[in-house]
Amino acid sequence: MTIRVVLADDQELIRAGLSMVITDIPDIEIVGEAGTGARAVELAAELRPDVVVMDIRMPVMDGIEATLAITHTATPPRVLMLTTFDDDENVYASLRAGASGFLVKDMALVDIVAAIRVVAGGDALIAPSVTSRLIADITSRPNPSPPRREITGLTQREHEVLVLVGSGMSNGEIAAHLFIGLATAKTHVARLLTKLDARDRVQLVIAAYEAGLVPPRG
Repeated sequence: MTIRVVLADDQELIRAGLSMVITDIPDIEIVGEAGTGARAVELAAELRPDVVVMDIRMPVMDGIEATLAITHTATPPRVLMLTTFDDDENVYASLRAGASGFLVKDMALVDIVAAIRVVAGGDALIAPSVTSRLIADITSRPNPSPPRREITGLTQREHEVLVLVGSGMSNGEIAAHLFIGLATAKTHVARLLTKLDARDRVQLVIAAYEAGLVPPRG
């Protein structure tokens, strides 16, 4: 099955570079390119891609607003944000808008391809290092705390798993930490997705943070 991708970046050179490195990948096809967020929204509706690679900073409509518009449709594609994490203050906002992960502009080809495949397969790409830095960044700002979210209806084990997901652990790490099988860890995560009406792992991380389950880090 071919993964259909739309590239959205206001810098033509970036789009050309990404398109060039992806062209020779047999299971990924670039079906459209956009130079503004507004155009990305149009192409997402018109072409119905599997993944939109979205730059955060674009004219007319920025990547966060465009992501919000794209992910709140009936059958939305997955969105990968294109960013330089160290410099961008809008990473958390992009997650809340519905992004499923991140691509850094200087990532190696193998990582770019892997990221596209991961989110196209329905998972979220948020590495533990990104989770840690994201939360550290948010909690180090003046008035950093978002509105608290009350989470109810979870078993004690599900609550424990949510805390670990929010800390950036993979299913394998959760299984090892709780001395349970990998299949059991996956089942707990799946139940959390259902109970919290979360689209993917990124939204579980946000839920854990907003519920105050993830401690601030300096």
